[in-house]
Amino acid sequence: MSSLTRRMITGAALAGAMVAASGCTRIVTHQGYLVDTQLVSTVQPGIDNKQSVQKVLGLPSFTGQFSDNDWYYVARTSKQLAFGSPKPTEQTVLHIRFDQAGNVAAVEQTGLERVARIDPVSDKTPTLGRKHGFFEDLFGNIGRVGTLPGGPAQSGNTGG
Repeated sequence: MSSLTRRMITGAALAGAMVAASGCTRIVTHQGYLVDTQLVSTVQPGIDNKQSVQKVLGLPSFTGQFSDNDWYYVARTSKQLAFGSPKPTEQTVLHIRFDQAGNVAAVEQTGLERVARIDPVSDKTPTLGRKHGFFEDLFGNIGRVGTLPGGPAQSGNTGG
C-alpha cells in the first residue's frame, strides 16, 4: 500500500472519529434573567420601591399569582448530553416582596436547593379494578353473550 493511500485512509478515519465525537458534546443553555450581582445587591428593603426596582433590574420574569406585590426574577443554566434530558447546573430565583405602599419589604435569593425532580409513573395509567391478562381480554367474553351455534336449545323451543 502506498504512503498516499495510507494517509488518505488515516485522514478519513480521523475525520470520521471527529464527526462521531461531535455528537457527544455537552450543550449548555441559559434561560431567563441574566443576573448581575452588583445590581441585585443595590435593591434594599425600606429604601427602594417598584419603580426603582424596575429601573435597576427591569421587568420581572413573572409576578405573584395572587398579588402583584411579589416579583420573581428567574435564571437557570442547564447542561445536556446529546439526546439526554437537560439537567440544571445553576439556578437563581430572586424574590422581591413589596408592601401595600409599593416599597420593598424583603429580598430573598434561592438556588438549586429548590429544584424538584418529578418522574412520571410509566407508560401505563394506573386504574382501579381488576387487571386482565392478554388471553382473558382475548377470550373473556366467550359464553357470556348469547349462546354458541349448535349449543343447547333456546327456551320456548321444545320440539315435539
